[in-house]
Amino acid sequence: MWTTIEQIFPYAIAYTIPLLITALGALFSERSGVVNIGLDGLMIVGSFIGAFVIYTIQAQFPGSPWVIWVGLLAAMVASALFSLLHAFASITLSANQIISGTAINMIAGALTIFLARNMTGSGKITINGFSSQTIPILSDIPILGPLLFTKTYYTTWFVLVLLIVSALLLYKTPFGLRLRSCGEHPHAAEAAGIRVQSMRYVGVMISGAFSGLGGAVILVTYSGEFTGNVAGLGFLALASLIFGQWKPLGILLATLFFGFATTVANVSQVIPQLAVIPPVWLKIFPYVVTLIALVIFSKSSNAPKAVGEPFDSGKR
Repeated sequence: MWTTIEQIFPYAIAYTIPLLITALGALFSERSGVVNIGLDGLMIVGSFIGAFVIYTIQAQFPGSPWVIWVGLLAAMVASALFSLLHAFASITLSANQIISGTAINMIAGALTIFLARNMTGSGKITINGFSSQTIPILSDIPILGPLLFTKTYYTTWFVLVLLIVSALLLYKTPFGLRLRSCGEHPHAAEAAGIRVQSMRYVGVMISGAFSGLGGAVILVTYSGEFTGNVAGLGFLALASLIFGQWKPLGILLATLFFGFATTVANVSQVIPQLAVIPPVWLKIFPYVVTLIALVIFSKSSNAPKAVGEPFDSGKR
């Protein structure tokens, strides 16, 4: 059994990381007061731009590892800019944030597939991403070594650093206090001299950048090609945000839960102990648990009080 855990653990972590960074981006948006269900579309945009940039540059510099990092950066910038559509509609125009996010998902999928088909004729863009690495010395640590430092990707540690930085930024800096106040009591924040709309724009753009990174991480790790979808991971990241009660540590635990549950469901037929359970039951298990948890903890939800509410300056 331990051997089986060692085999599936690295794949579960690889699946968890895109979920984690995307849910973390959604945390910034919702803490500022803006619901962003366009995460799936923003991930698709990041995946497409990352694939396009890496594919183009790798043709000139084959085998150069820095090309992949350039692609990740381009994905973050592109998705941050694309998220401005949602920010403008929901913040400046006070449009319904759910409808705006849905539009982002629809536009992103259709637009990127159209562009990819014009580029390659098939709608797919294949690139050479990161290969998994075993970290010397650390991989020899009993128990943890084979689980955490074997078959790992550079992006895993990059995202974990971003998680720590984001937690410190949100809870230990004046910027984080201002951002959170815009999602809790925007009119009080305005009275204190905080530009609520500007802070909400920043929150949505950070959400876009992190979602784009999530889509690109899928591309450069276990996928290897852009196909026009991210298997609904944007919605799963949103569920992780809610399940994690809008807190960085909660989000980490929730995404780990979803990542492991999904990985186990995908490999259940080759694990004798799980082969007797229909795979579909294992795949729906994390969603059922989330629904039950939402019902149980609905009265003690830690959602920002003003999330989803349009802000009208001067009115209370």
